[in-house]
Order: sequence, then structure tokens, then C-alpha cells
Amino acid sequence: MKAVGYTDGPLFDFEADKPVPGPRDLLVNVDAIAVNPVDTKIRGRVKPEDATPKVLGWDAVGRVAAVGAEVETFKTGDRVWYAGDVSRSGCNAQFQCVDERIAALAPNSLSDAEAAALPLTTITAWEMLFDRLQLPGGDDGAGRVLLIVGASGGVGSMLVQLARQLTRATIIATASRPESKAWVERLGAHHVLDHSQPLQPQLAGIGLADITDAACVNRTGEHYADIVAMMRPQGRLCLIDDPVEPLDIKLMKQKSLSLHWEFMFTRALFKTSDMKAQHALLSQVAQLIDKGSLQTTMGEHFGVINAANLERAHEAMKTEHTIGKVVLEGFDA
Repeated sequence: MKAVGYTDGPLFDFEADKPVPGPRDLLVNVDAIAVNPVDTKIRGRVKPEDATPKVLGWDAVGRVAAVGAEVETFKTGDRVWYAGDVSRSGCNAQFQCVDERIAALAPNSLSDAEAAALPLTTITAWEMLFDRLQLPGGDDGAGRVLLIVGASGGVGSMLVQLARQLTRATIIATASRPESKAWVERLGAHHVLDHSQPLQPQLAGIGLADITDAACVNRTGEHYADIVAMMRPQGRLCLIDDPVEPLDIKLMKQKSLSLHWEFMFTRALFKTSDMKAQHALLSQVAQLIDKGSLQTTMGEHFGVINAANLERAHEAMKTEHTIGKVVLEGFDA
């Protein structure tokens, strides 16, 4: 099969053996993928110990080509979407194995490329909102005020949509450019602040005294003190990035604030007892998409899945200026 990987240098195209599914695995014929910051982070940190190329990629849509002996939920031919398992070989290949408990049927109303933009960021955003921040659904969340720092990227785009569609929280997004501000407003943000400027004065400027929750997608360290100052007592902060400097959690003590990490690979990595929760949430989101409640966050289509196009996508990730997701589709003949 065709695949794209690296050893200790640039990405390159190569031929690999088709993987064999384990008992709970789906063997998926990959049709479209998306690129995420985690791809470039792993590429910078993990070097293969032997000459075997490492295959990245954790966002895919494809057809089930074969199923393991213990698979219960899917059959050959099903069109599925998933974000995969960071400890296994990725989706930058024609075939990939994925545990059925972290996959779901893809939304019918989206193309392969449009759907591929969503799984990783959807799982991350869902777990941030409902597992970590414990934002109540419906009217029960009417008093919550949610700040989303870095709202125009993949995760931020889903945070805005899910919070707007499934809760009654007031949503304050941050964006620094006119095009990114317009993007998050279109997705449902009630207010937009400029994260290139101090946030607390801007919050006062829109007539709000404080926030109850903060979801930080990037540059948490830069905004941490500002966020703590804005936070209502007993508020919650959830982050996904890796601050360069340690966060001083003592700043959170007086208000009894809580700090949460979100890493969407945790369930698959540790085979947690609730691992199938990702299957359930992806299934629910597919239904919301097909009802028209949520939209794809596909930003740019970079062409077929090959080393040259993936290199361009990785460079785009490093700028932190992408709006929505970068997707690729199909393989060279």
C-alpha cells in the first residue's frame, strides 16, 4: 500500500505492507485525512529507532475493508470516521487499523474531505466542554460564561459550535484578524475579543464582569494570569497546549479554581473502561451534522495524500494562523 512517513528528515512516499486487524479492529481503506498540530509535535519529538518509517495522521474518513474477529458494531463497507490512537500507526496511508470503540459511522451529508476535518477536534472540544469543564446542556447552563482562547482553529471552531448548539452558555471567542473574527462569529460566538491585546479590559468593554469557564487551545501561558483574574470563584480552566513556562497554580487558590488537561488520545492510549464514549459522541455529532445543526470546519484542501502536500500542510500548522482545518484526499495513482 502507499504511505507517507519519515525517519530522521523530510516526509517521503513509500510502499508498506497492509496492516492486519486485531480482534476489535477495523481495517479502513482511507479516503481523506486532516492534518493537526499533533502531527508536527510528534514528528519533532519522536524519531524511529530503526529504519522503519513512522506514519503520522490522526483524522480520517474511509471504508471498512475488513473487521477483526470480535468486532460488534461495524461491517465491511461501512463508511467511518475517527481520530485514531496516537500509539499506533497513523492515517497517512491507504489502509489503517483502528479500534471500533473510537470510530463511528461518518455523517451522510458531508463529503469525505469535509468529514475528515472533524473527528480529532470534535472529540477534543466535546471532552473539554462536557467531561472537563462539565458544562451543563440546555437551559441548565444559562448562567455560564465560556471564554475560548484561540477560537478560529480546528478545536476552537468546534468548541464554538458545540457550545452554541448544545448549551445556553454565553460564548466569548478570541481572534486577532478580521477574517478569523468573522469566522467565529459565523459559527456562533456571542462576543469576540482580540487575544493580541489584554483580555480583561475587553471583557469589561462588552459589559461582562467575569467568566465561569475557559477553554484554552493555544498560548495558555500568555493569557493565564489574565484568565485567572477574569474567572468567577469556583470556575474551571481547561487547556490542551503545552505552555513553555510552568503555570503558577497558586494563583488559583483564593478563588478555588480548578485546572484541567484535555488529551483526546487518553481513552485509547490507556484502554479506559469508558473508551466507547468516543464512538458515542462521534455518532451523536454525525446526527447533529446531518440535521444541519453543525457544519464542517474544513478550511483548505491541499490535494492528494502524498509527501509533498503533507509537508505543505505541516508548515501551515506551524504558523498557527490556519482558519479551520487543512485536509487532503485520495492517493496518487
